[in-house]
Amino acid sequence: MRILLDACVLYPTIMREVLLGAAKAGAFEPVWSARILEEWRRAAARIGAEQAQVAGVEIALIRANWPDAEIAAYDEEGLWLPDENDIHVLAAAIKSDAKAIITVNLKDFPTRILSNHAILRRDPDGFLLEFAHENQSAMLDVVNGIRKAAELHSGEAKDIRKLLKRTGLPRLGKYLTTQA
Repeated sequence: MRILLDACVLYPTIMREVLLGAAKAGAFEPVWSARILEEWRRAAARIGAEQAQVAGVEIALIRANWPDAEIAAYDEEGLWLPDENDIHVLAAAIKSDAKAIITVNLKDFPTRILSNHAILRRDPDGFLLEFAHENQSAMLDVVNGIRKAAELHSGEAKDIRKLLKRTGLPRLGKYLTTQA
């Protein structure tokens, strides 16, 4: 099943890594557009030029690792969302035949509008929690790999529940720590 990832779930890093880890484990096939990736880069640039460069490298890596994920040439004409700056996300989802859009920006993607296009709106925590219920071992492997990388990067131990809560995945963190 194809699912479009909004820029707000591609950045921050931990959320992106958990989502793409779940995709690698078979939860879904991710899709995005060049404009979505550019929104991610601009969000990182607001923190500083160094973060923009890091985002550029990360974007190049996900393009290399997911060569069929980027949707090009979509039509926004006739589409409406409460925030006109998000219409391109809906257009890319329609063009890619995505069954859902994963976003934390719930108010700007009303379910009544998305349902006209047979697209669901999913929050990342709920979506990943469902996958964890169905594939607990795979989700634990994904999250433990991310935790180990974070520990290596920071030089200090990381609690999975706190790490996921801080990144906007509190229900997933709670579930995984109570199941381990």
